[in-house]
Amino acid sequence: MPISGFRSLLWWSKWSKKDWAIAVICFAFIFFVFSFFSDSWHAEDSGINHTFDLNPANDPDLVDLTLLQNAKAKGALCLDGSLPGYHFQKGFGSGSSNWVLHIEGGGWCDTVSSCSLRKMTPLGSSDYMERRVLFSGILSSDASQNPDFYNWNKIKIRYCDGASFAGHPVGETKNGNILHFRGQLIWEALMDELLSVGLSKARQALLSGCSAGGLATLIHCDDFRELLPKDATVKCLADAGFFLDEKDVSGNHTMRSFYHHVFNLQVVLCSSFVLIYTFSDWMVQNLVIFFEKNLVDLFGVLLFYSL
Repeated sequence: MPISGFRSLLWWSKWSKKDWAIAVICFAFIFFVFSFFSDSWHAEDSGINHTFDLNPANDPDLVDLTLLQNAKAKGALCLDGSLPGYHFQKGFGSGSSNWVLHIEGGGWCDTVSSCSLRKMTPLGSSDYMERRVLFSGILSSDASQNPDFYNWNKIKIRYCDGASFAGHPVGETKNGNILHFRGQLIWEALMDELLSVGLSKARQALLSGCSAGGLATLIHCDDFRELLPKDATVKCLADAGFFLDEKDVSGNHTMRSFYHHVFNLQVVLCSSFVLIYTFSDWMVQNLVIFFEKNLVDLFGVLLFYSL
């Protein structure tokens, strides 16, 4: 081969750094495309059907936040005065008349300072809540992961009052800080809305909650039962929501003291206990609603605990 012909094969040797960079990128792209279609062909030959959806917005278990529009008129507000909310995924098929409600956990606030800090978080204000959340576990719509409830109407109740949906609006201005202790009113407004969108016709219903949400489940379990049809099957599940009135390692009743501050600050009141105790001693007696061992014998609904 003539020397001039050989040199023509080495035209790439005169490339600039920019030319090399472009060539590398093009080669990488061609290799990626070839690999992708090669895998797809192999999958088809193997009888495997893959569906690729790279857009997380299309995930059926990503559920939008719904704010309680009737809440303001009823005085049902989060700690900061914003509207409370929930996430609702409609049931289908055999589960279209069944409901599972899950109350979010997140502890409590027992002082003005802790509640003031809390109102600047998703646990005290809907302004900070995620607009979409992923339903998983007991709220998943995947039958293989959640065979019992996958096609039920599913509700995630957002927690923003700091007292397990049991506070009442008394003395809400503390040292110049405006805090809305409206947990009980939030619960009532939420139930009104859910009853209007189908809960009132439930055939089966499960009220569940985790931690502080588990305590809220117990506090409102009997009330939940009374709101639903008499022939409906209603059960309650407290997940990690059983708190003991026992001394800690230092010999102090820390939890009792903490809960005492919570119900004093937020005027926690459980309607079923108002019927049992006289008004003169309610400040002492209502503390028992935070310790489930004092509640279980009083319920008419089947309770489950997960520790």
